[in-house]
Amino acid sequence: QVQLVESGGGLVQPGGSLRLSCAASGIIFNINHMGWYRQAPGKERELLALITGGGSTNYADSVKGRFTISRDNAKNTVYLQMNSLKPEDTAVYYCNADLGTFNGRRNYWGQGTQVTVSS
Repeated sequence: QVQLVESGGGLVQPGGSLRLSCAASGIIFNINHMGWYRQAPGKERELLALITGGGSTNYADSVKGRFTISRDNAKNTVYLQMNSLKPEDTAVYYCNADLGTFNGRRNYWGQGTQVTVSS
């Protein structure tokens, strides 16, 4: 069974940095794309960054220039480096993966990790 396990959230001061990790475990044939979303209280979940199987990346305007998505193919792990954090970045951050598995192409979500930006 494929699972996504996230880590790296926490409390950080404004202007600080955090790095989130998301490791995909199980039998995975290929990665179509992986991405990071977030959901703040009372708001809809929003896509922040996406990395394709070929390594192309896309970012939401709200995080462009501050956040960087990367991937370690050997570890089936995707990272989100977050710099210059702002209080409005406070949210639960979720990893998402579109994978090729024994059951065909499937989409998976991580459990979420809380990021709080506050002084």
